[in-house]
Amino acid sequence: MRARTLSAVAGGVVVSTVLACPVPGESPGGDPNRPVAHFAPAEHWVNDPNGPVWYEGRYHLFFQHNPAGDVWGSISWGHAVSDDLVHWEELPVAIPATDDELVFSGTVVVDHGNTSGLGADGRDPLVAVYTSYDPTTHVQAQSLASSTDGGTTWTRYPGNPVLDIGSREFRDPKVLWYADGGYWVMLVVLATEHVVQLYRSDDLRSWTHLSDFGPAHAVGGVWEMPDLVELPVDGDPDRTRWVLVVSLNPGSPTGGSGTQYFVGDFDGTTFTPDDLRDDDVPEGDVVAAFDGPTYGDGWETTGGAFGSGPVPGTLPGQNHVSGFVGERVVNSFLGGDRSVGTLTSPPFRITRSHLALLVGGGDAPHEPGTGDGGAPPGTVLGDFEGDRFAGWTATGTAFGDGPTRGDAPCQDGVTGYLGTGLASSYRNGTSGDPCVPVPDTGTGTLTSPPFTITADHVSFLVGGGPHPDTAVRLLVDGQVVRSTSGPQSGTLDWASWDVSDLRGREARVEIVDASTDGWGHVLADHVVLGDEPALPRGAATSVDLLVDGQVVRSATGTGSEVLDRVSWDVRDLVGRDARLRVVDSATGPWGHVLLDHVVATDAAVPRRLERYDWMDHGSDFYAPLTFAEHPDGEAVAIAWMSSWTYAASTPTTGWRGAMTLPRRLSLRTVDGRVRLVQVPAPDSSALASEPRWTVRDVPLDDAVVPLPRAVGDALLLTAELDVGTADEVGLHVRSKDGQRTVVGYDARTGRVLVDRRASGVVDLHPAFPAVHSAPVEVADARVRLTVVVDRSSVEVFAQDGLVTITDLVFPDADAQGVAAYAEGGRAVLRSLEVRRLG
Repeated sequence: MRARTLSAVAGGVVVSTVLACPVPGESPGGDPNRPVAHFAPAEHWVNDPNGPVWYEGRYHLFFQHNPAGDVWGSISWGHAVSDDLVHWEELPVAIPATDDELVFSGTVVVDHGNTSGLGADGRDPLVAVYTSYDPTTHVQAQSLASSTDGGTTWTRYPGNPVLDIGSREFRDPKVLWYADGGYWVMLVVLATEHVVQLYRSDDLRSWTHLSDFGPAHAVGGVWEMPDLVELPVDGDPDRTRWVLVVSLNPGSPTGGSGTQYFVGDFDGTTFTPDDLRDDDVPEGDVVAAFDGPTYGDGWETTGGAFGSGPVPGTLPGQNHVSGFVGERVVNSFLGGDRSVGTLTSPPFRITRSHLALLVGGGDAPHEPGTGDGGAPPGTVLGDFEGDRFAGWTATGTAFGDGPTRGDAPCQDGVTGYLGTGLASSYRNGTSGDPCVPVPDTGTGTLTSPPFTITADHVSFLVGGGPHPDTAVRLLVDGQVVRSTSGPQSGTLDWASWDVSDLRGREARVEIVDASTDGWGHVLADHVVLGDEPALPRGAATSVDLLVDGQVVRSATGTGSEVLDRVSWDVRDLVGRDARLRVVDSATGPWGHVLLDHVVATDAAVPRRLERYDWMDHGSDFYAPLTFAEHPDGEAVAIAWMSSWTYAASTPTTGWRGAMTLPRRLSLRTVDGRVRLVQVPAPDSSALASEPRWTVRDVPLDDAVVPLPRAVGDALLLTAELDVGTADEVGLHVRSKDGQRTVVGYDARTGRVLVDRRASGVVDLHPAFPAVHSAPVEVADARVRLTVVVDRSSVEVFAQDGLVTITDLVFPDADAQGVAAYAEGGRAVLRSLEVRRLG
């Protein structure tokens, strides 16, 4: 997003002031991140909501809770109650963990008629159906607890567990009363198999399997927290559909946690979706299909990650790979995440407006200023590929008789070299099996033949110890004029010397090991004399498009073995020659990349994940559950407002985690498809103050327009914007100089967005500073936004709740400004109502 100069509000503005803007007060508990209108525990950790239920005039919320700390652990059920879904009273822990059982997620039902027999004194019980986790065996089974005093105290059922299949990935029961059949139905997931199982019971104690649903749609992570609810379509109570909700971690469109839904029919036994989306191969010119056992003519590889050709899917030690077309896929997991290398296509001409490709694997992007690990052009002085050192002279015992093929005996983790060999002075073990470590006493040198310096740079790969006497050196007239040691790592990386001042001089390269201390060895490979220095290797798992040798487009996976569509707009490159380069220069977890089926197309191809239905398109909406027994008969859901990607790192004090605002769910027909719609459920009088400030008809002429009366860290904003000729239009919230969270609409792509890259504290995880967006239908170029800004979160409901985006933000406490903006043309802020939360 381009930076804009702040300008004053122009003429034609109609302003109505109802209440003066109050001075923001102290945040509860002294933490400026603690929310005003969202439930968060007084202290310690919270994650999934559990058993939300309306009972005897109050909303009850149970939740995954660590009563003893602000990270996950000792998982118990916390408990809070509310009269209005905004103001919550936290009660003592409802179901505590024991030495033998952690209390995982589940449901609370009102057992009308006491079908379970767990009531007392003629009173129907509340029954919690939860996953009991055995910390010794790691088995997950379904158990019961009951309460006859309104949820204050709970008694575990002595016959627990009531459903046990011996699985370690069997959890999160959602129980509902199926009125047409007169029995209870439980949904519970086989998490790693991506299956929702349905069971039936007459008494909540004995369960019979009914059917299975799944795998379907997004399967890039474990399935969790199922829910099933019947809703009217377009407000017609005689036309209903069932909505099955399943949370996924990771593998959402943002890469981390997310929640998908399916619209369909439930007959008391089986859920049948209306529309399962297949991934159609896009029409166009196939650039690369990767169907054969080799990459084909003109493709080039470096390193060992890509082998000699595509592979039939999953490699040894890898989780299941899916989402590719045909029988084979490019997969750099060859040899595990330690392997690195590149795969480069022959040149091809860009003739269409877009390139579509299937990409998976790690999410480490190309880093500007880094290379792909390949050697720079020039004269190779030593590549250490033969059986001997090929003209290099060895002294001492450190380097042996010739190059080392990867790890030396008793060594583990040497990566980053090119080809099959390297110069290694590691002599710390025998070649037996098992190896027998010995002291690192080997010392010696390995020296190149003399050469004349005819270029400006000497580049080489170096690893090993950081000592001055475990180094690669440049000798001129027998004197050391340059020296570089390793980074105390078994991963070699590029180093370069500028030798332009030594042109014409005769020199030698010497690799020396004169150390017997820890890390007393040196690793070296591929010494090159050339006009350009080598670039340090980035830790990338990317697919790059190169034009004139420069990276002009780049894509990565999302930390998933499921490949998804990426579409590059290359209209500005039509008629140019390009290459594809697949780069694996990462050696940590998810240090691999997957690629398949590159197609030149005439239009953008949506990501596979975006063809599915998602409850929310931000990073911080997970594990929603609907309230049982809602007094209005409506479906109201509440979710955990965080992501497993960084939940343990959020910068809060004494507490960690919060819930979203409860949301009222409904179904709307849009372009012939039934879609889920969500709006804030709390009554507006409970959620926010009376309107305090309204503004109308603010022209936005390619600028950011401050709204100085709209100030606060906890606001309810309702806006309507006329897109006009602008490329992008929207609001800045929680803003001050250098900070802002952007809520906008990109007219070029037809997407509503939240940009939190400059929202304050964004370095808690590499995935945190990001733009999250979703396609949305906009009629008459009018964008309607309801934005709930709390102290550490932003929830966006676009086009009357058709699309939602929920993101945590951690701005400075004094970042309380609001502004409207337009980019690339003229737009109008038709109306904005600002109300204070709480």
